[in-house]
Amino acid sequence: MSLALHPTTLSLPSRDVRRDAGALPAAAPRNADGGALESTEILRGQKAVEIKHNGLTYRLQATRLGKLILTK
Repeated sequence: MSLALHPTTLSLPSRDVRRDAGALPAAAPRNADGGALESTEILRGQKAVEIKHNGLTYRLQATRLGKLILTK
């Protein structure tokens, strides 16, 4: 059985990591501990999303076994 995946594009704001290595942008969703994002927040019900970072597009994909794969 073959599943067709339709990736959703997720654009995250760029920031200068040298300036503030520990903080997320103010508009980024945060969980109760104030830092890490849940994969369900990023994937939003999809099996794969595209992430734009520094002018490149990456694909974040959830596998059937619940693992994550990030590819360029």
